[in-house]
Amino acid sequence: MFKNQEAVGKHRDTEALLAVLDAADQMPNAGLLRARSYELLSLVPGSTVVDVGCGGGRAVAELAERGVRAVGVDPDPPMLAAARERWPAAEFWEAGAEDLPFTDASVRGYRADKVFHVLRQPERAVAEARRVLCPGGRIVLVGQDWDAIMVDSDDAALTRTIVHARADLLGTPRAGRQYRSLLLDGGFHDVTVEVHTSVFTDPAMLPLLDRLAEPVCTSGAVGRDQADEWLAEQRRRAEAGRLLIAMPFFVAAASA
Repeated sequence: MFKNQEAVGKHRDTEALLAVLDAADQMPNAGLLRARSYELLSLVPGSTVVDVGCGGGRAVAELAERGVRAVGVDPDPPMLAAARERWPAAEFWEAGAEDLPFTDASVRGYRADKVFHVLRQPERAVAEARRVLCPGGRIVLVGQDWDAIMVDSDDAALTRTIVHARADLLGTPRAGRQYRSLLLDGGFHDVTVEVHTSVFTDPAMLPLLDRLAEPVCTSGAVGRDQADEWLAEQRRRAEAGRLLIAMPFFVAAASA
């Protein structure tokens, strides 16, 4: 019974995360950001490109449309099941960023989008990327800086507390600003870094704010009443067309 309850809980968590990702992916700037990451990969037709932490698989399908063998890897079986259902013609494998199912120097492109912030030791993932990439292969890392999320609110102090406390619950919340050093330390060269700020005003992004506040409340960093009041204000803003969330996304690229 407990295993069934745990499975149901994981399924709901996956559905909730997919809902947030889908809402974000449908924003025009998100499509432009993905396209920019593909451009930085310098795709070679017929070569193998791995999308690490592929989630729902959208990038894998889009990369395959560009004429490469795109492989999505993710350590979460429910997420992979969703990706395979959505993109049945695409290729997905179960694996983590620190242990990829590829032989040495067998991959031409490596992409990881919104992945490194959950890793405790992102340098291990960089070393694994260096192992599987062939000489001259390209790596592209995309991710938000969780400590720099901006939310318009009447209570700026509480908003800062929620944002920073949520960041502190992640493995490497400031991974985006660390991409350049991680790649240089990992032996990559021709490292470039860009920052693209995404602005969200659609009520469909309200679940993102739930994912900010609820873990912070559970951790005890803010009280239940404070979290409820903050979320209620954000819902009122959404209803009035006054919701605003801004997130800086770092895009780093380099050659092996």
